Amino acid sequence: MNNFFVAVRNRAQSVMAIDGFPIILLLNVFLGIANSFVLPFSSIFGIDEVGMTNMEFGIFMMISTLCGVGFSTYIGKLSDRVSDRKLILILCAIAGAIGYIGYAYSRNYYVLLAISSIFLGISTSTFSQIFAYGREVLVKSKVPAKEIPLYMNILRVLFALSWTVGPAIAAYVLLYFGFKGMFLVAASCYIIVVGITLLSLKKASKKEMAKPKPKPTEATIPLRQVIFQPFIFVNLIAFTLISTATTISSLNMAQFVTKVLNGEEKHVGIIFSIPPVFEVPFMLGFGILAMRVKSDNLIRLGSLLAFAYFTATFFATDIWHIFPIQILSAAYIAITSGIAITYFQDFIPNMPGTAMTLYSNTGKIGSMLGFLLFGVLSDTFGYRNVYLWCAIFAFLAMILLFALVRAKRVQFGSSSSINA
Repeated sequence: MNNFFVAVRNRAQSVMAIDGFPIILLLNVFLGIANSFVLPFSSIFGIDEVGMTNMEFGIFMMISTLCGVGFSTYIGKLSDRVSDRKLILILCAIAGAIGYIGYAYSRNYYVLLAISSIFLGISTSTFSQIFAYGREVLVKSKVPAKEIPLYMNILRVLFALSWTVGPAIAAYVLLYFGFKGMFLVAASCYIIVVGITLLSLKKASKKEMAKPKPKPTEATIPLRQVIFQPFIFVNLIAFTLISTATTISSLNMAQFVTKVLNGEEKHVGIIFSIPPVFEVPFMLGFGILAMRVKSDNLIRLGSLLAFAYFTATFFATDIWHIFPIQILSAAYIAITSGIAITYFQDFIPNMPGTAMTLYSNTGKIGSMLGFLLFGVLSDTFGYRNVYLWCAIFAFLAMILLFALVRAKRVQFGSSSSINA
């Protein structure tokens, strides 16, 4: 046990010793708090506060998501061409602050749709840019390549930790200060991100300017050529399927517990609080394992765990069955939202912004499909059978990922791959 704590202490010291990386960790904490404040209460804000119908809210989310995908795709590609990624990070965070200030003071559907589509659409790239910046810092440092997945998982852990406290604090703020106060706190987090980036990353800017940039032929590769490389395209489909299943499952859980298993709202709260507790140690554990096992194999394990989770939930017949099953949820999410970051960045190591954008877009598109499919599947097949569909989506993703065992992974860092 003492050896374990010594190892943890030594690893923490090594993380803090990496020039610029502690600042990236801090930025990720505030970004996580902002997201954890807003996302859990978005439907309540739209339907109860603004007065949207369910259909209007669905359209609102669909348009906002599509705009976010469009902006983040363009910004991600642009960030790999410019010499200073820091400026793009600042502009994305400013857009987030403006967007949530607008949310605090407007209750007009069309004004909010414009704010969400433009300013918050741009701000969605903040997440990708922080992780791309973190990747560049690690590559530039003396961190061995095999340890990069662990450090990227540590970065992802800080984002997850924000979610363990953010929603509870947001509920308190919402109770005493309403949605106006909640959105102003979220805007403040983005302003803090801007401030920290301006003040604390300024000294590193000259080094960033001097670091090797992608060759012109690499930086100007058409995005469609990146996306439609068979290995990358199949991964995009697989991760979108997993994200779709995850979104549908999250939306369905409360209905399944209260209307099929005859549970109560308190049970729903317990169920949603279990995964974050296990995600953090799982992320650290899988990060350490990634130093010894190929990330491809861990990703396939993640898809298998996702399939097992949805299948087990489908067969649950009592409330207490759901509690231990949530550990499976934490395990597959730890892989598909932790190891997956480095996994995607390894596809195109010289274009970390584009890689992170492709990964994050699978989540956005999956969420959009999940919002659209949840109502159809639950109304047509019932709340229990929704998990059967989630298991089918996860199974298809698993088949695609296992089919890639012998597939050629194209690296855009070499001239031969560009002509592939």
